[in-house]
Amino acid sequence: MTHSPSAAQQAFLLLRFGFAVAPVLFGLDKFAEVLTDDWARYLAPGFDDVIPGSAEDAMLAVGAVEVLAGLVVAFAPRLGSLLVAGWLGGIILNLLLAGGYGDVALRDFGLLLGALALARLAWSEEGSTSRAQSRVFHSGTGASTPATGT
Repeated sequence: MTHSPSAAQQAFLLLRFGFAVAPVLFGLDKFAEVLTDDWARYLAPGFDDVIPGSAEDAMLAVGAVEVLAGLVVAFAPRLGSLLVAGWLGGIILNLLLAGGYGDVALRDFGLLLGALALARLAWSEEGSTSRAQSRVFHSGTGASTPATGT
């Protein structure tokens, strides 16, 4: 009999893929400047004043952290999802302080919720790679019971 992944397992895989690939691509673009040629404009002046070096240097460091965060999601989603959620929280704060980027901050808030959903799934049995420990969620209760046949 073939194993068919549950909806929660499918959601976990989609979120894991998305939160591994997107940060890596955004991080690499800080160096390649394909999506925008001025990432530094997104840095709040207050942060630019306290971060050593130029705003461009800060954005290169941001890019390196984003690549690292995506890789951590790919290989350790329990930790990586929380890392990305925290990082997105910092980006949201920065964008609100910079002013004029409320739309991007709202989009990033949606991404933060997705990263937290990935964290929830990663810390549940749905994120486990062990089929012997697989669980089936019962909607509305927040509880889980052993899957049949295990």
